[in-house]
Amino acid sequence: MLYREFETQAELDAQYNVSQAVDDASEYAEFYTEKSREVRAEIDHHRDVSFGPTVAERLDVFPADCENAPILLFIHGGYWHSRTSDEFDFVARGPVSAGVTTVVMNYALCPSVSIDEIVRQSRAAVVWLADHADEFGSDGDSIHVAGHSAGGHLAAMLLTTDWAGEYDRSPDIIESACTISGLFDLAPFPYTWLQPKLQLTWDEVRRNSPIRHVPSEAPPLLVSYGADEPAELRRQSEDFLTAWQQAGLDGTGLAQPATNHYTAIEGFLDADSRLCSAILERIDN
Repeated sequence: MLYREFETQAELDAQYNVSQAVDDASEYAEFYTEKSREVRAEIDHHRDVSFGPTVAERLDVFPADCENAPILLFIHGGYWHSRTSDEFDFVARGPVSAGVTTVVMNYALCPSVSIDEIVRQSRAAVVWLADHADEFGSDGDSIHVAGHSAGGHLAAMLLTTDWAGEYDRSPDIIESACTISGLFDLAPFPYTWLQPKLQLTWDEVRRNSPIRHVPSEAPPLLVSYGADEPAELRRQSEDFLTAWQQAGLDGTGLAQPATNHYTAIEGFLDADSRLCSAILERIDN
């Protein structure tokens, strides 16, 4: 066996190559891009705000129209090797309309950098927001995170961070989190078509698998996924939620019916959608 019950790369690829699980993945990418253009035209924002030493470390900031607004940091997917923040700015529409400053993070991609480095960049973005929130009329003491696919993995890694020990920050720097179609055990990926891009070592797999590092204390977590996603994607979310709850932490699942890997984040376009409402409820609390 390579991983769990899977004996061949083809079997694993069939589960994890999400673009093959839908009729035309390119249509979803085009939809994301078009909706992001619309949202940038609708909402005043600060584009490509640098938060670190590399060109890729930048944020698109969509401030809410109120003082001391809470902040939602969104981390995009793309299996750590593709996509940019420009394609995901559409996620700001729902939260901003509800009074939540929304920040879409860009990061460097594999194989130019390692997943270790992408995790570091994600943590650096949180620290930067805590320090600079007032520049956007927002509350650096009310940071919430959400991520999709590989971004869900990165959001979960933020929850495993020793903020006090490594960054001299409050352990409560993140007040709530949401993962959508996240990836929490990286062990299958060295056996998949992704390995030439990710170049994962087994030490990196162990360091960067959130399910191996569930903390003893953490903020409330919403774990969402599409009910029409491949079985392994659903299992990854369900297993992580179970591990979270078994550790005595506050975790809630949200399976979105008639939803695939790509449509699972379309709820960000509407503050009243099941996904956005659930995220906003945790921010309000």
